[in-house]
Amino acid sequence: MDKYVCTICGYVYDPAEGDPDSGVAAGTAFSELSDDWVCPPCGATKDLFEKK
Repeated sequence: MDKYVCTICGYVYDPAEGDPDSGVAAGTAFSELSDDWVCPPCGATKDLFEKK
């Protein structure tokens, strides 16, 4: 699965790790994240991420 990087702060969403602090399980693809999911460090929306 592809990793995605936040264009605001550089945070990398890695599907292998998910986002446990936000309740996103490991193995969750970026495309499967809810529309209201935001970047954990800076709060950027999904549309501000680019495929790494």
